[in-house]
Amino acid sequence: MRRALRIGIACPYTWDVPGGVQAHVRDLAEHLLALGHEVSVLSPVDDPDEADLPPYVVPAGRAVPVPYNGSVARLVFGPLSLARTRRWVREGRFDVLHVHEPTVPSVSMLACFAAQGPIVATFHTATARSRALQVFGTALQPALEKVTGRIAVSPAARRVVVEHLGGDAVLIPNGVDVARFEGAKPLADRPVGPTVVFLGRIDEQRKGLAVLLEALPELVSLVPDVHLLVAGPGDADDVREAVPASLRDRVELLGLVSEEDKPRVFASGDVYCAPNTHGESFGIVLVEAMAAGTPVVASDLEAFRRVLRDGEAGVLVPVRDAGALAAALGALLLDPERRERLAAAGRRTVRTYDWKSVTRSIVEVYETVAVATPVAVDPSLEAALGQGDEADDDAGRLVTTLRRWMAELPGRGSA
Repeated sequence: MRRALRIGIACPYTWDVPGGVQAHVRDLAEHLLALGHEVSVLSPVDDPDEADLPPYVVPAGRAVPVPYNGSVARLVFGPLSLARTRRWVREGRFDVLHVHEPTVPSVSMLACFAAQGPIVATFHTATARSRALQVFGTALQPALEKVTGRIAVSPAARRVVVEHLGGDAVLIPNGVDVARFEGAKPLADRPVGPTVVFLGRIDEQRKGLAVLLEALPELVSLVPDVHLLVAGPGDADDVREAVPASLRDRVELLGLVSEEDKPRVFASGDVYCAPNTHGESFGIVLVEAMAAGTPVVASDLEAFRRVLRDGEAGVLVPVRDAGALAAALGALLLDPERRERLAAAGRRTVRTYDWKSVTRSIVEVYETVAVATPVAVDPSLEAALGQGDEADDDAGRLVTTLRRWMAELPGRGSA
């Protein structure tokens, strides 16, 4: 039997705001706990009193909104956050430290600076350059060099690691708890007629809801009784204004849905639509839809093409082409036999992404890098924090850069 590990996981994005990385960290932590490992997750938390945190989450402080990868990420960053991260590393005495998105200016990056020992990093995004890399420059390189195991969730994310950060990464995809989605029942009181489902941040342009709304009039002409079910956070009034008045009764806005209700949202659709425009490195929402048995129509992005196996497990349409999207949705809604074939192909495909398999692969990486000496605070950082801005080494430059970064952030709060 494999020995139980003490694992520290750093999540860069706010725990109490829905997002793909947060969901990945949560599911990974819970599957690791189920295998008997000890897990502590350090994450930004905007409202610890209201967030209903699981016992393994340690709040790293309130977040600052920062534009990142085509959206606004809520990050924790600054000297105070560095001190909190250092304390978490010291007290954890982890066998392995697992940081997610270490090039994002948040606690994962801080953990890389603060710690030494077995460190695994997972890279989620396909963004080749970021403001963080530009600001930190060579000061970030020593922190990344501490990473002893690298994971990329997609070939696009792996390419960023190879081309822009040096070295290579093991390809381990995002996971889905397939059993939670299989056999999901539709939401109650649904209108009669075929339904297209969209799930994502409705005010984030790269998620492509605007393209789907542009396609709606033509889709209605093809399938007169079609309805659109939209779930996700954002300004519902803006969405309603974007829909012609004569079609507003065809669009149902659910707002933010719980993780418990998400499978039921997918199961309420005859087709799931992912009209995303850019910036996607994987496509976990496609996998979730397929796990629920809902066939998928998606933009022909590299990440989506891989998940859908070049169209074998779903329909791919040109990016930002509302006409092609309407035609593809209409054709699929009018062809129940094809929908069933795609649903069956989707169910076969998602087995690759089941969390049980994904967790085993990640633990294998942990076991490869783990050594007898646990993760500890980097002595050079201790010295730098004691000397303030007078330090000449990389850790000292980090402290100076932290302050400069925070000074440049618009509307920054406590970090």
